[in-house]
Amino acid sequence: MNNSKKMKTRSTGAGRIKVWLLILVCAIVLAVGLYFVSGGLGKAENSGSTAGTYKVKRGDLTISVTENGDIRPLYAKNIQCEVEGKTTIISIVDEGTIVTPEDVKNGKVLIELDSSSIKERLTTQEITYLSADASFTEAKEALDIQKKQNDSDIESGRLKVRFALMDLQKYLGEAVANKLLSIAKDPAEDPNKISGLISDPELGGEALQMLRVLESNIQLTGSKLLQARDKYEGTKELFENSYVAEIELKRDELEVSSGEIQQNQDATTKELFVKYGFPKQAEFLLSGYYESQRELDRIEAGARSKLAQAQAKLGSNHTTYLLQKERLEKLKKQFNACIIRAPAPGEVIYASRTDDHRSRSSTYVSVAVGTDVQERQKLISIPDTSQMKILLRIHETWIDKIQLGQRASIAVSAFPEERFSGKVIRKAPLADPPDYMNPDLKVYTTEVLFDKTDEVMFDRTDNFIKTGMSAKVEIIVEKLNDILSVPIQAVINDQGRKLCYVVNSSGPRPVEVQPGAFNDNFVEIKNGLKEGDDVMLNPPRGTGADERKKTKPEPEIENGDQQGKGVDVPEREQAGPSINGSKTGQSINGSETKQRSESRRR
Repeated sequence: MNNSKKMKTRSTGAGRIKVWLLILVCAIVLAVGLYFVSGGLGKAENSGSTAGTYKVKRGDLTISVTENGDIRPLYAKNIQCEVEGKTTIISIVDEGTIVTPEDVKNGKVLIELDSSSIKERLTTQEITYLSADASFTEAKEALDIQKKQNDSDIESGRLKVRFALMDLQKYLGEAVANKLLSIAKDPAEDPNKISGLISDPELGGEALQMLRVLESNIQLTGSKLLQARDKYEGTKELFENSYVAEIELKRDELEVSSGEIQQNQDATTKELFVKYGFPKQAEFLLSGYYESQRELDRIEAGARSKLAQAQAKLGSNHTTYLLQKERLEKLKKQFNACIIRAPAPGEVIYASRTDDHRSRSSTYVSVAVGTDVQERQKLISIPDTSQMKILLRIHETWIDKIQLGQRASIAVSAFPEERFSGKVIRKAPLADPPDYMNPDLKVYTTEVLFDKTDEVMFDRTDNFIKTGMSAKVEIIVEKLNDILSVPIQAVINDQGRKLCYVVNSSGPRPVEVQPGAFNDNFVEIKNGLKEGDDVMLNPPRGTGADERKKTKPEPEIENGDQQGKGVDVPEREQAGPSINGSKTGQSINGSETKQRSESRRR
């Protein structure tokens, strides 16, 4: 029983809570409705129109594109990993550290990378380099030695040629030697040429001397033989008369025989010299001369070969030396690159803060102690805060309206009460890489530069504009002066036509209009309306053909430019895409506006 009472009490309390919640929801809905109704009436009253209508009037209309973006420095000193392969961060300064000019002068260390493996390779490479250096030095010295040796060998060969020629000239005489060299290129071809030189009247040298000696010996021996014969004849007469002994006769007879023998020997010696000795010695000396020339040719060829080998060895060792030196310098550079010092003053920003990632599919490893980094990977950035820019991504629908030099109004989120000015300095020629979440979305990177007059904001010590802050930028595309315009919700689409409902004494009637440029709130009317017309802010929605049968629209009233093409204006339900500020539109319909709204929400 007590349990049933408790259950009743609980159910009653739950019912009361539901009732109160229902009442609260209704009150909220009613308040929101009253707010919008009062807001709409207030706008109509402020526009000088009756309730639910707007009086067409001339005025100025600003066409602009508003987009949110991130603040970046115009110039920044980006520090990358210059170590090949992968390495690990051992230490890194805290993000936001201020680097002073004094720190730059003293070489303050910002990042230290692991260099243990590089140090080991560096030691090995130093040994290899020293060995290559020694081989290169040895090859250089060997080349110098070979050059000198070649000079010595060639000079020795030339001396042998000269000495061989001198020996030939010494034996035959200069005239006959030169004659022999001119007629006997190869002595083996005609040996008689050499033998015939013995009778040459210009013969000189040792050969002539030898010939003269032999002839002198023959003459001397002949004279002695005549004397011996005369003496023998005298001794023979004396012996016959018994004046001398027989022994004297025999002695003189022996002298005659000895003279005859000596005469024959001298004649034979001359004959042997003329027939064999002279041509042999002449040919020997001539062959020696030619052989010395061939030896000189061999010496010169060998010298060239040895020199080429020495030069090739030097070139090979030099190439090896340069290669090992380059590797050593590269490893030293890699080793020194493990210590990254401050290159410029400024604030240290980690790469993960400054990198502009176009696609969410791209992975990025944050910079921190113990993180593995790769060559050319951006580690930190030291921005130059004297000039800053905003990176925007403009939808492809509006990118053609953006031009370099267009003025812009900038609102930094960190300073909501301040406004800055700038201008467009860059528009990407191609769309950014697609986002894997929405591959059909095409945006173009656009850069807006802060004006120099605002650079005082970048020098504050407490609150200053920093890299990575968000900002809202309104780019002024066009300013239209003295045009007719109506609220954008006053124009509706009806079977491809743009209509406005004009209110007069007989009631509302549809009028076909030609809209022009528009922003979030108002649209330019080129044709169809005139100043002073009252248009409905909430025009009725018919059923297309039935509505046209009931109320046939009046002809267009030409106002303004007749040459510009009409611009499709989105229906009232789709008016005002979710964009902060104003924007331009020169050929946009309801579906395009919906796409813009979706792109803004993304």
